Amino acid sequence: MTEENIQARTRGLALMALSNKLGSMLLTTGNKSEMAVGYATLYGDMCGGYNVLKDLYKTQVYEVCAWRNANDPYGVAVSPIPERILTKAPSAELRPDQKDQDSLPEYAELDAILHGLVEEEATLDEIVSRGHAPETVERVQRLLYNSEYKRRQAAPG
Repeated sequence: MTEENIQARTRGLALMALSNKLGSMLLTTGNKSEMAVGYATLYGDMCGGYNVLKDLYKTQVYEVCAWRNANDPYGVAVSPIPERILTKAPSAELRPDQKDQDSLPEYAELDAILHGLVEEEATLDEIVSRGHAPETVERVQRLLYNSEYKRRQAAPG
């Protein structure tokens, strides 16, 4: 984990330096799912001045990408987001063969649980009654609570 965070922080440092040199603002890329459970590195991929995706769950990010690829306002007949990006397993890419689901529930399940906890303020029992395993719901709630300190330091969005 330490080595993975060094890689993310080195990348963040380099991107912030370029941002300063070019007089531009670095955008962060964390979505609501990742930010909710702390799946981001402080002073790494959280570096930046604004987060465009901050209020979109990961599943919604994929929906927006699919919508954008299906709509061609300029008539160029090329999808701006390559299909391989949308079909490969999500990954922080901080170690070989890493996949987000090595550390987190599948995003469809994670987002459903987070929506219940955050948007609906549902109880754990209510969320479990929707078909989620109690240990998964409890783990997501624990990650949500334990990651508050990161969200307080995150860029606005």
